[in-house]
Amino acid sequence: MSVPVAGLPPRLALSAFAGAGRFCVLGSGAARWRGVRAGHRRGLSDLHLQLVPSQGFRDSPSWLPKYRSEPKSYVTSPKLATTLVQILKKERKNPDQLFLECNPGPGILTQALLESKAKVIALESNRTFLPHLESLRKKVNGKLEVVYCDFFKMDPRNFGIVKPPIMISETLFRHLGIEAVPWSEDTPLRVVGIFPAKNEKKILWKLLYDLYSSTSVYSYGRVELNMFITEREYEKLVASPKNPHLYQALSVLWQVACKIKLLHVEPWSSFGVYGQSGRQEKLKNKKPLEQINKQVGQNMCLIQLTPLPNLFTENLTSVNYDVFFHMLKQCFMKRHFKLMDHLQLLSPVNATAILKQIEKHGDMKITDLYPQDFKQLFETIECSKESCRWLFDDCMEEMIM
Repeated sequence: MSVPVAGLPPRLALSAFAGAGRFCVLGSGAARWRGVRAGHRRGLSDLHLQLVPSQGFRDSPSWLPKYRSEPKSYVTSPKLATTLVQILKKERKNPDQLFLECNPGPGILTQALLESKAKVIALESNRTFLPHLESLRKKVNGKLEVVYCDFFKMDPRNFGIVKPPIMISETLFRHLGIEAVPWSEDTPLRVVGIFPAKNEKKILWKLLYDLYSSTSVYSYGRVELNMFITEREYEKLVASPKNPHLYQALSVLWQVACKIKLLHVEPWSSFGVYGQSGRQEKLKNKKPLEQINKQVGQNMCLIQLTPLPNLFTENLTSVNYDVFFHMLKQCFMKRHFKLMDHLQLLSPVNATAILKQIEKHGDMKITDLYPQDFKQLFETIECSKESCRWLFDDCMEEMIM
């Protein structure tokens, strides 16, 4: 995978030093399921402890989180599973497509995918479900791989030693024989699952950092996510200036990066909820589940997040994406400020000249800008010859602290 880096403007030349270690160039190839010995593909749940590549964080074992499994929602209805497979297959015509399924649990959706001739990598974070999934694997003649792994905690950024179910994507994908493809090519694999209700926003932010920095699963290409998310969070993702109370930096970043498509809406009551023991819980008798029900609302939305092939440009790359993030966070912290006020606060460049180039009025509110307007604003400032140090001191200060 490659990102345009030649002829970087002055600001990018500086941030290349600050961002060194985040940027990488990957070779070409294709997502595949071949050339890997069965003995190497099996037993991933027993991989040795690994060190996360240094990213400027402490690597003491004391940083390891205590892995606590909250009750999770699973697809438990064969009818719902069949409906989902029909939707997913309609989106892609290839009968042998590769799915990476997050927390399949009892394997209802897994079996439906296999019956549709798809290949599946099941990443399950609850050991209780592994024997059943392994039994299913033995029946389908190489169409299913089962790994003890938590997709939502893959490639952690804030500690140094990991062990299953937390895993490094490079190790996982190497064992599975999955290779990277250039960013300009089609999606190398499709991820399907359900966002954990309690950590939706944190997971969405982590995926954004992985996406814009071209790391973790996104170092393998434009990986497509097909995930159930609460209706509340979905509305935030697709919010615009027409929904000012929902519009936020998260909305802008996802809409700039991905094509967002609503595939299906399903009542939350359609899903089964299981605890750590692997037993299905009864909502009326469990207080934690009542709290979850209150949090997630009534509906779950299956959304498709497909990274755009033209996300990265000469002035927005995996080197300087952090400045784009910083700009948006600053703008939405003062969401009622005028655009001219923000330009004067953010950058030493000629604000009047910038406004003229993007054809916007300085009196408009920052929340009146659409996602692509923010991208255009950022790129216009980046390519300005006066922008050498815009936001740079603040970013460096944050990195040092």
